[in-house]
Amino acid sequence: MAVLLGEYEATLDSKGRFLLPAGFKKQLSAEDADRFVINRGFENCLSLYPLSSWTPLAEKINALNDFDPKVREFKRYFLNGATFVEPDSAGRLLLPPALREYASLQKDLVMTSLGNKMEIWDSNKYKQFFDSFSPEAFNDLASIVMGGS
Repeated sequence: MAVLLGEYEATLDSKGRFLLPAGFKKQLSAEDADRFVINRGFENCLSLYPLSSWTPLAEKINALNDFDPKVREFKRYFLNGATFVEPDSAGRLLLPPALREYASLQKDLVMTSLGNKMEIWDSNKYKQFFDSFSPEAFNDLASIVMGGS
């Protein structure tokens, strides 16, 4: 699976469906363009995984020690709502109502790349997230995350 790149706008219809942006479709293999898993992401957005990205992650999670209460808690939260989705005959993906509610998705979406997956944000929440993040804060975060390498 290649690393996905880009930030695209999409529109949610009244039934909770959207078209995967062409910019992402072009980056996906034929197999990955038709099979996804969607679940809750961090910061109240959704994560959309091509199945080839989801499978190794699910295997890693399934291998965790269920005798550890923190592992069970993580599994419940992370896997809660995870849903297999395929495009319909018009190429639209349906977002389950509980996941739409979790991410407060209305109509206007922003889809962003995050390595081997995509995030789906309400466009207003996405703008607020980045408006509240200064270049200085980004510099500090980059230093913490990448500085030790």
